[in-house]
Amino acid sequence: MNKALLPIFIVLLFTGCKAQKTERIAFYNVENLFDTINGPNNDEEFLPKGNKQWTSQRYNTKISQINEIICALKTPMIIGLCEIENEFVMNDILKRNKKLKQYSTVHFNSLDARGIDVGMLFNTKKLNLIDKGFIRFNLPEQKTPTSRDIVWAKFSYKKEVFFAMVNHWPSRRGGTEKSSPKRIKASTEAKRFIDSLLMEDPNTQIILMGDLNDYPSNRSVEQLKETMTPCITKKSNKYGGTNCYRGEWNILDHIMISEGFQNNKFNIKPESGNIYTPDYLITEYKGNKVPFRTYGGSKYLSGYSDHLPVFVELQFNR
Repeated sequence: MNKALLPIFIVLLFTGCKAQKTERIAFYNVENLFDTINGPNNDEEFLPKGNKQWTSQRYNTKISQINEIICALKTPMIIGLCEIENEFVMNDILKRNKKLKQYSTVHFNSLDARGIDVGMLFNTKKLNLIDKGFIRFNLPEQKTPTSRDIVWAKFSYKKEVFFAMVNHWPSRRGGTEKSSPKRIKASTEAKRFIDSLLMEDPNTQIILMGDLNDYPSNRSVEQLKETMTPCITKKSNKYGGTNCYRGEWNILDHIMISEGFQNNKFNIKPESGNIYTPDYLITEYKGNKVPFRTYGGSKYLSGYSDHLPVFVELQFNR
């Protein structure tokens, strides 16, 4: 044996270290990624002649910015997205990034009143898509769905099987308390799906991610903690959140995992949760540090998003 390698060999021998492969799973609310084509949904605001003057140049800038973030995050093997108009814009992200050549999409058209959906990009070279679906539900006092679906996928990674869920719960429009029952309904539907999986196998590996439009202390998020462990906390970045509202930072974008991910060689440690916060994603508004967003009302600011990306690290002990 090479004498230079001997100390390393001794350390590995006596610490019992195993080779580990690390992957990332990320989520990003990209803030209104609409195409520039007049479609069947409520997208008139985001057209070249619409209120936002959403031109091809601005659209192309947005796609480039999203790909910049994906690369900066070290190209996660799953990227959950919300505030996307359709599968077309997801495919545009893939087409314009050589590092995503092996990626595909999980997407379903929702019945959201604003015409926005959720979806996933995933690495087909590393992951096998076993199944996929969506959870559609009526909000309180509504006869037909008007919100985003919860999209889920069942993957295998080597011999390990796990579920990923992407969420974008109803907004706080109309007031936090008044709109709270809508998010509790979305949470209840997500929990019902999770509970059904855990009933079959308590060790099922599930990762839930999304813009839940509620903070960790709100009831909608609290009830998920009965079976899921939060990975994104105020310690996950220096600002203590993923979004800033009226000068106060807090967590709207969450990643949560089931116990199965913590009791397996296929492991996600909750403390690996991170809010990606480089300086270029932050700007100043009225004396406060805030995410560098694309629009402020109808004014084009040329920024990335009003939310920050989040991610966790998955370790596979070989």
